[in-house]
Amino acid sequence: MALLVGVMPASGRDGDFASRVFAASASPQIKTLWLNTELKNELVSRFDYQLSLLRLRYWQADQRSAWILEEVGKEQPITFGIVIESDKIVSVEVLVYRESRGDEIQYPFFTDQFIQAYLEERGDRYRLSQNIDGITGATLSVRAMKKVAKVALFLHQREVSTSVNES
Repeated sequence: MALLVGVMPASGRDGDFASRVFAASASPQIKTLWLNTELKNELVSRFDYQLSLLRLRYWQADQRSAWILEEVGKEQPITFGIVIESDKIVSVEVLVYRESRGDEIQYPFFTDQFIQAYLEERGDRYRLSQNIDGITGATLSVRAMKKVAKVALFLHQREVSTSVNES
């Protein structure tokens, strides 16, 4: 189980990510998700994903949200940017890759596999709706990306889809 030790605040390079993924006409709001014990436990039990943060910032405009999450590949954290719209992945980017090998996960031939993926519930676990082909020599980096994609979809459904449907 990997431990996320921190995510950069919603500014600087993260703000650059947000401005790239939202259309010029859409001005996203910076939102804060407070990570209570119940949510942290749910992320661990469903995704084996652990956050040591008190809050997580994300961007939202209508049904589109952008998340910056980290997961350890083999030894180092990898920072991902995930964009979701209407409960499906629009894009996945590697924002910072710190591992010595497996950086092929950064390229469109790999990240494009995630486009239009959504969560499928299997008992108390979730899986992506489409198969993601691995890359020889990058198995742990691929697993990390798949994990954060599922977590981002789950958080989007919990925070964005629920709030839009209640409006």
